[in-house]
Amino acid sequence: MGILLPCNFPRKSKEDSDSQSQFSNHHLNSDSSTSSSISSKPSLPSVPSLTSPSQLLDQPSAAAAHHLCLFTLRAHSSNVFSLSLAGKHLYSGSSNSEIRQWSRDLSTLHNSADNVVVSGSSAVKSIVVLGDKLFSAHQDHKIRVWKIDANSNGAGANNQRYYKCVAALPTLGDRVARLLSAKNYVEVRRHKKCTWVHHVDTVSAMALSKDGALLYSASWDRTFKVWRTTDLKCLESVWNAHDDAINAVVSSSDGCVYTGSADKKIKVWKRDDDREGDKKHKLMGTLEKHKSAVNALALSPDGSVLYSGACDKSIIVWEKDGAGVGGDEMVAIGALRGHTKAVLCLVAVSDLVVSGSADKTVRVWRRGVGRRYSCLGVLEGHRGPVKCLAAAVDSCNGGGDDCNSCSGTSYNVYSGGLDFDIKIWKIWVPLL
Repeated sequence: MGILLPCNFPRKSKEDSDSQSQFSNHHLNSDSSTSSSISSKPSLPSVPSLTSPSQLLDQPSAAAAHHLCLFTLRAHSSNVFSLSLAGKHLYSGSSNSEIRQWSRDLSTLHNSADNVVVSGSSAVKSIVVLGDKLFSAHQDHKIRVWKIDANSNGAGANNQRYYKCVAALPTLGDRVARLLSAKNYVEVRRHKKCTWVHHVDTVSAMALSKDGALLYSASWDRTFKVWRTTDLKCLESVWNAHDDAINAVVSSSDGCVYTGSADKKIKVWKRDDDREGDKKHKLMGTLEKHKSAVNALALSPDGSVLYSGACDKSIIVWEKDGAGVGGDEMVAIGALRGHTKAVLCLVAVSDLVVSGSADKTVRVWRRGVGRRYSCLGVLEGHRGPVKCLAAAVDSCNGGGDDCNSCSGTSYNVYSGGLDFDIKIWKIWVPLL
């Protein structure tokens, strides 16, 4: 059974410090890469700040933006690693292999107690939904594909849908087709080989191409792979794409794919449309400003701005300068500072970017005039590191004169943490 609680905002205390120590020492020791991503490193003095001096002193913007924690969802019994929005639902994945489905209609959240739709045997690191398919990435090196039974949508007391596992990637057909030829094998460690369609370590992140035709998967095995979503075939594997574990992948509408790694680098890839036959992704550039592991990436809705979060406690803002081939070259214009520990997750919506950190807070940033940014709010309430985020413009659920009007816009932000909680925040932002 889940518990739905209104949010309280506890003040920082010794108990919170003890709680943070407990999360750092107990929950993270079983996951070495997670522990590494939460370890904080010094910030970046060489990258200028995009916020005003007062904001560097942890003072939110004086603009009339305001925020409210609407609910805390307590149903998971382990770390919440992933969140994904799809239509009327929020999906959450946890370290004990559960995927839960929540209604985004706040008036029906009290009916979401018994909402486990998938339960397996490996931690859920990422969730992507495309039509009637749900893709889940796992710590056991696999991607699982679940068929959503649309005919049962709305059936049952909890408005739950039904899910059936139809494949685990790579599919049996993909594996068999590549067994016999020696050229299909790659060395994964000394004296150990496997076919190139396999991930051989945790699948840490996934992203869809903008047309939904391709699924990108990134792994701690230092590769990213490209899958066709119609027949689930593995089209390509970029082997040794990085020198260390890949923690994040995002895809832009212009065809660029960005990968962020524990090797401190962000790489830019693009499919070579000039080639006949198989169109492979080639490296377009390497972005090197972070001095520690890159944990998270997010793109602005139009794909012109890339945000990267790392263990150096900073978010670097990258913009296209128009000087590269096709005007695609990204340059660092500055950094967003304020978090006191590693930045673990990012999400961008409209002109906002939201960040979650090992310091247990969520920060909301807004792009203003002349490449300046302001911190609209620091959302406090999690009892452990914030590991995942999702955000969308608030549909208002039919209420509120101040929801989305000529004076401003309301957003719903969802945050999941290593305290097992999911929090739902409402952010109202005035027009510039």
